Amino acid sequence: MPPTSDRTRPKPSACWTAWATADRGRCFLSALTPAAPALRRRGLLPSGRGFVLALPIALLTLVPLAAVLGLALAPQAEIWGHLWQYVLPRVLANTAVLMLLVGVAVLAVGVPLAWLTAMCEFPGRRFFAWALVLPLAIPAYVLAFVQMGLFEYAGPVQAALRDAFGSSRWFPDIRGSLWGLVLVLALAFYPYVYLLARSAFLTQGRRCIEAAQALGLSPLAAFFQVALPLARPWIGAGLALVLMEVLADFGAIAVFNYDTFTTALYKSWFDLHNMAAAAQLASLLVLAVLLLVAAEQRSRRAQRFHASAARQQRIALQGPARWLAGGFCLLVFAAAFAVPMLQIVLWALSVWRTDLNADYWGYAWNTLFLGLVTAAVCTLLALLLAWVRRRHTDALTRWTVRLAVLGYALPGVVLAVGVFVPIAWLDARLMAWLAPFGIETLGILKGSLAAMLLALAARFLAVAFHATDCAMQRITRSQEDACASLGLGPWQTLRRLHLPLLRTGLLSAFLLVMVDVMKEMPITLMTRQFGWDTLAVRVFQLTSESLWDQAALPALAIVLVGVIPVVLLMRQTERSAPGAP
Repeated sequence: MPPTSDRTRPKPSACWTAWATADRGRCFLSALTPAAPALRRRGLLPSGRGFVLALPIALLTLVPLAAVLGLALAPQAEIWGHLWQYVLPRVLANTAVLMLLVGVAVLAVGVPLAWLTAMCEFPGRRFFAWALVLPLAIPAYVLAFVQMGLFEYAGPVQAALRDAFGSSRWFPDIRGSLWGLVLVLALAFYPYVYLLARSAFLTQGRRCIEAAQALGLSPLAAFFQVALPLARPWIGAGLALVLMEVLADFGAIAVFNYDTFTTALYKSWFDLHNMAAAAQLASLLVLAVLLLVAAEQRSRRAQRFHASAARQQRIALQGPARWLAGGFCLLVFAAAFAVPMLQIVLWALSVWRTDLNADYWGYAWNTLFLGLVTAAVCTLLALLLAWVRRRHTDALTRWTVRLAVLGYALPGVVLAVGVFVPIAWLDARLMAWLAPFGIETLGILKGSLAAMLLALAARFLAVAFHATDCAMQRITRSQEDACASLGLGPWQTLRRLHLPLLRTGLLSAFLLVMVDVMKEMPITLMTRQFGWDTLAVRVFQLTSESLWDQAALPALAIVLVGVIPVVLLMRQTERSAPGAP
């Protein structure tokens, strides 16, 4: 066999060279290089850069969550003994009863309203289709003190009853009553079930009902046996959201002086000055919320249904049924929005000359400043998260992004405790480090504006992310490929392609976060600086003293701002719903 020269001898491949030098991992990655993009899209080949970029943002939620859960894993015997003996039995029973009654009430109100406005034709249907969402603009704590002022003994309702019948002793007392709290929370939170159930009924169309009637079912039987089971995942998701809101509510429950997890946590921290007991209660509240989140996620992926995109003819109600339907919608709208808004305006008009002073403008400025700064931070972080999720589709990055936006499911009181615990620990270390230099201080980070911003950003990052990510999904891959073919790098593509196309989505995210922060009470109340009050905190202070008329002025400002996301939500719902008017 003739010898081969160096020019004719076949050269070993790069993979063989790597294997020969025992660099087998490099050989494996070289072999996967042609298929790497496809594997990354399937999440089978992780991309470390996406995880590195998303992890610092996720720590906003993970650190408070870990701080609270860490206390649950290392309980103190004396604290748990006190909680089990004096606190938990009453709190667990009250919370369970409240969630059960509110859940039944929102189903009894939200599902029929969704069916009537989506599938039936009656006088006023077009108006009620969007007007029944307006109660979302009124925070539950505002609706609570308005209903309290209306129905208490000195309120206008009982005063009118005494004028008409001579006595109102037979009228049930709303102060401290469970039925009054259930009524308020049901009227405040039924739009969650209404929106999702209405979307489900609109996607079904009328053909399902017509097919059921062709098989011999009556319209009522067709609703219960066909339409309602098909809408069950949507209704279940809405119910889970309502139960999480009930579990997290603090303001309305405090107005009615009803003990639940959130009020017990607040009293342990501020009334008893027992931070450890508050943290232990917060850990139990986190576990309950995580169970509800898991149930809500399970309901979403339980089943898949075909959505009818065709415009279907609605069922024209005849005779008394059409007026009963309109009357039912009018009654709910009046009780949940029209009457409370009218009472707020009347109270505000009676006190604005004396209350609209420099202090009030200070509350308004604090509220606006807090909303603007938090909205700017959340929008920037949401843009980065959406961009990272777009470029890196591996499973590790996806889960990191999901954890980053988990804060919205956590109650505000829990995030307040979760942020305070690590900040108090860091504060103690800083003071110990400064002590040798003769610097003595009560605290550096505790009670600071930075601590409040951290808690608010962790809670409302999800709001900005979902608005930004939805806008990001409208940008096609071909547009990004065109930028790459022109030699633009990732950051240049972000600046010259994504940012111009995301302008509307980023503006929506900014507005939604700003409005939510302006309405938020527990985090601001528990983490604010001394004397640094907002409109929501002012409402809490005045309602604690039963000054309903004076609380109406800041409440009116909050409600008027709260209309903005409701209008945006209805516009999006009407555009995306198949068969919608």
